[in-house]
Amino acid sequence: MACFSIVGDAFPLERITEELGLEPTETFVKGDLIGKSGPASSKTRKRMETDWTLSTGFQESDDINDQLTPLLNSLAGKETCLIQLKKEFGLTYLFIIVIDVENIGTPVMVLEKNIIDFASAIEAEIHFDLYVNNEGDLADAD
Repeated sequence: MACFSIVGDAFPLERITEELGLEPTETFVKGDLIGKSGPASSKTRKRMETDWTLSTGFQESDDINDQLTPLLNSLAGKETCLIQLKKEFGLTYLFIIVIDVENIGTPVMVLEKNIIDFASAIEAEIHFDLYVNNEGDLADAD
């Protein structure tokens, strides 16, 4: 899965959607409750920042560029707009790549030059979340 997230203290989510001409996959507002609350929850956690995210969702693939390329295509040509919004609202941009490896598969984790160039142009960070699930590990637990 690949995501492009726009995060900041407080900013108008509708304005981001309108300016980019893209519908986010999910949004959160600073102060929103995280997860379930109520008698079963010992702590109430709240969102620490506002977040506008565009995500590919999980897809089976051996190459992270299979998810990054369509995401980048959605954002192509919007660099000037993103830079202006970043300055206006003090935003942080994140590309988040989530890799869930099943069994012994080895993903291709190469960032193509166009992705690096775009991330650099808008001063975005690139984060990787890697989860490795080996069926053998689960069988040993029984």
